[in-house]
Amino acid sequence: MATPSDSPAIEIYAAGSLRHVLPALVSAFSEMTGVAVETRHGPAGLLRERIEQGDRPDLFLSASIDHPARLAELGLSGPPVVFARNTMAAVARRAANMTSGNFVDRLLDPAIRIGTSTPLKDPSGDYAWAIFRRVEQVVPGAFDVLDAKAMKLVGASETAPTPRPYDPVANGLADGSIDVFLGYLTGLMGLVAELPDVEIVDIPQVVNVMPEYGLAAIENCRAEALSFALFVMSAAGQLLLRQFGFTPVALPQQA
Repeated sequence: MATPSDSPAIEIYAAGSLRHVLPALVSAFSEMTGVAVETRHGPAGLLRERIEQGDRPDLFLSASIDHPARLAELGLSGPPVVFARNTMAAVARRAANMTSGNFVDRLLDPAIRIGTSTPLKDPSGDYAWAIFRRVEQVVPGAFDVLDAKAMKLVGASETAPTPRPYDPVANGLADGSIDVFLGYLTGLMGLVAELPDVEIVDIPQVVNVMPEYGLAAIENCRAEALSFALFVMSAAGQLLLRQFGFTPVALPQQA
């Protein structure tokens, strides 16, 4: 184990969907290097806005490459790199009778109530709207229908650190105010484990999108932060991401 460093902790702003895997990455990195790490989680769009307004963490780990790319365009960070991918999926009440085969038809059914995260603020919401646009290509006119009826349940604001960021979604599924929620598979698996009468539904490939997670070093970040970024991209870091349900980008698919 490395000797603890006397230097200040590096600071990381990270997407809320990384709140379970990031502590494992931090723990492994700190044990190896002795470098302390502090983290702040929230919707990536809101965290990007904080950086634009003057916050200066060392690293930004976003659930979309677009947000760190925006910071790079403004000269506030180095160029972003994709460090992991996720899967968009749906969690649905069994009573909704939704399957991958009838996903589009059921999504458009007026009786089916849809929940999402908040686009522009939270990449999960952006990905949901990207799915709506792909549905439009299959069923002309569908986008306006889905855009109008989707309820933005999470991601509009930063919340206190909690292992239960999906509570509004769980409540909506439990009381029937929504029938289906579109989000990251890494987060939805926990809902299925907790709630009776809900299930994961695979989104058909023809309308699905792949979330790409981007990492960027903020201007004037400490050298130790760059070491953490390299650790995330290393075999050890990528294996941890895989263990938490993410698709690594720097490992063979079947390693």
